[in-house]
Amino acid sequence: MQIVLGILANAGGVGKTTLAVHLAYEVSKLGHPVAILDLDPQRSLDVFCGLEPVDSQDSLVTVFSKDFKGQWPLVETWQGSRVQVCQGHPYMSSMSDQLVTRRRGEYALADRLRKYPLTHDLVIIDCPATLGMLATNALAASTHLLVPVQLEMKSAFGAAGLIEWCIEVSDELELNPRPPILGIVPCMYDSKTAIHRQILQQLPEITSQLSVTLYPRVRDSKEFKNASAVGLPLQKYRPNHPAVEDFKVLSKDIDRLIQDAKG
Repeated sequence: MQIVLGILANAGGVGKTTLAVHLAYEVSKLGHPVAILDLDPQRSLDVFCGLEPVDSQDSLVTVFSKDFKGQWPLVETWQGSRVQVCQGHPYMSSMSDQLVTRRRGEYALADRLRKYPLTHDLVIIDCPATLGMLATNALAASTHLLVPVQLEMKSAFGAAGLIEWCIEVSDELELNPRPPILGIVPCMYDSKTAIHRQILQQLPEITSQLSVTLYPRVRDSKEFKNASAVGLPLQKYRPNHPAVEDFKVLSKDIDRLIQDAKG
C-alpha cells in the first residue's frame, strides 16, 4: 500500500506548504521517492520548489479532466533529490466547481490514483486553505492526514473543528478505512512570543482530548523565507541550520509507515 499524506488546514498562512516541502525532502533523504500534488490554486509550491508556472494542461488540472489517461505531469525538483511535483494552477478553482456536479466528483483524485497509480513510496497532497471540494478530494484519496496549526488562538483551537470535519466527511463518503490523523504539527513557533509559548503549553491537553499525536513544533525562522526565495528546502539551503532538525521525528514516523506498507 502506498502512503498518501494529505496536509489539511482550514486557514491560510499556517505553514502547510513549508511542511509539505520539507517533509518531502527529508523523507526522500531516507531513500524514498516522493511526489507532491499541489491542490492549492495559489500554487505557492512553485515558489518553494523553484519551478516556473505552467499552463493548465501541464498541471494537476489535467489529472482531473475527464479524458485523463494516466500521463501524470510530474517535474523534477532540487538536483539530486528523489522528489517530483505535480504543479497547481489557478484553474483548480474552476475545476473544483465542476467537480460538484460531476459523478463521483468527491473521489476524482482517489480514482486517478487507483486507476493510474504513481510509483512513489509517498505522495503528499498540499491542500488549499478552504474545506471545499478540493480538500474533500484530498481526504478521499489519503491514507493518512496531517494538520499543521499556527500558534494563534484561531488556528490552534480551530484544529478541533477541522478534525471533526475530517471525521464527518469520511463518514459521509463511507471511507473504509477512515484515513487516520497522523498528528498535529505546531508551525512557525517563536519562543519570544508569549501567545506562542502559552498555546504550545496548552496543545498537549487539546491533542490528548482529540486522541491525536502532537509532533514537535517547527520553529519560525527567516531562513525558511530565504530558502524558498531561491526555490530550495532549508535542508539544501542551510543544512546545518537548527530548524532542519524540526522535521526529523515526523519524517521517521512516515518512514516507518512506508516500511510497514511494503511489508
